[in-house]
Amino acid sequence: MATDIKQVLDSMEHALKLQIQANAERRSAQAAREEKEFKEKLMQAQANKMEIESMASGVKGAQEAVRRDQFMAMMLAGF
Repeated sequence: MATDIKQVLDSMEHALKLQIQANAERRSAQAAREEKEFKEKLMQAQANKMEIESMASGVKGAQEAVRRDQFMAMMLAGF
């Protein structure tokens, strides 16, 4: 009888350990997926930032060219 109870307890302990291990593995896998998604979003944000900075630089360069052309026109007109 005591042996039967010990076997049941051992079986329950083993099942609980397996369940805890499975939960830990699921949490670990979820954390890895979330980290990967975060890194991908971070890289996308960096790419977007670089694209916006490039566009801003192009606009700034175009504005400076217009100002330069206007200044040259004023100089040639005698202002």
